[in-house]
Amino acid sequence: MFSNTKSNKNMFDLFSHIVIIMHMMKAFVTILLFFVTLPVGADFDTRARSAFLIDYDSGVEIVAKNADTLMPPSSMLKLMTLAVLFDRVKSGELSLDTRLPVGPNADYKNPTWYPASKICLTAGQEITVRDLILGLIVVSGGDASVVVAEGIAGTEDNFTKLMTDKARSIGMPRSTFGNASGLPHDNNLMTSRELATLAYHIISDYPDLYPMFATKRFEYADYNDSWCREWGRTHTLNYNRLLFIMPGADGLKTGHTDMGGYGMVASAVSAGRRLIGVINGFNGRGHDALANEMKKLLTHGFTTTTTRVFYRPGDDVVPVPVWYGRRDTVMATVDKTFAVTTEKSVGVSGLRILARYDDPVAAPVGVGDTVGEIVAEQNGRIVARGKLVAKNRVSRIQFFGRMWKNIMVLIMGK
Repeated sequence: MFSNTKSNKNMFDLFSHIVIIMHMMKAFVTILLFFVTLPVGADFDTRARSAFLIDYDSGVEIVAKNADTLMPPSSMLKLMTLAVLFDRVKSGELSLDTRLPVGPNADYKNPTWYPASKICLTAGQEITVRDLILGLIVVSGGDASVVVAEGIAGTEDNFTKLMTDKARSIGMPRSTFGNASGLPHDNNLMTSRELATLAYHIISDYPDLYPMFATKRFEYADYNDSWCREWGRTHTLNYNRLLFIMPGADGLKTGHTDMGGYGMVASAVSAGRRLIGVINGFNGRGHDALANEMKKLLTHGFTTTTTRVFYRPGDDVVPVPVWYGRRDTVMATVDKTFAVTTEKSVGVSGLRILARYDDPVAAPVGVGDTVGEIVAEQNGRIVARGKLVAKNRVSRIQFFGRMWKNIMVLIMGK
């Protein structure tokens, strides 16, 4: 009866498909998990042309002013240069002790670097990746960005292609890059929202390297020129003055050009909660004024809102039924932290956290396979959502087992 012919197999597959459809008449199942409070946007007044503030765990926007306006990012663009470099360190292609050569384009005598921030390097010398990273972060070394670009891609133009590819891969569809330093260029354009996306990526994907952003002072010790040695003696403090005035601040990068004004991408932690803030187009008086404006933005977020984390990757969320599986269910977890941010003044209101999944999920199921979604909903409006993924593997039962399952569904309804 059960010959191994193609026609019989097709008939069995059709029969199985019909049975699955019958079994899925319940279709979409929703399970109520929690009641929490509803997030509401918070007002914030700033003289900056653009400002953006998000909670790191929930991704909820707390402040958004011209967040999607493309603007010159100035030296904040160096965060993308660092992200491309960090990928090479993370993969083992480069180490922090790898020495890269300094070419003529990065030489301090090059007119490009006369008015610009720099480590002060000399053509022909070599510099470690560690010093390049600290030079980029602390003293915003444009010369360091050229050394990185040429060391990885051969030319700065080639490197900007890598920057673009990296941006697209992490959810930055609009940013464009004309160089690796952030010096004025028609193609250097980013939004505050995408700068926050980049900051989130750096914090979450490079946990071993991110602490370097909290470095307050960098004293380069390998100068090949007496003029540079004197330059280095007076240029050691991080331009990110927020590190000096706000407890919990641990990054990321400032920027300034005459055309773009002052800007900063920053992050701080308070009571275990992290916020990411972006300011751009600020016309205050120097980096101290910029730091005070960023402190005001972050403090506003911490004092007017609160965040509750419900699930982190690996936490058990809900067992999801499996069809044709060697086990009847697969445990679902979240693919990334699921949290909800609310205004402190709102208190508890009718926000529901729900798990949704198709019943059943067809085996085989692999670890990390999407099996449903988790949402935060208030009065019929979804305010947060995330994927539910399989925490473990469930293999598929064999041919005769599937046939018996089909028969049981037809006879017993289960």
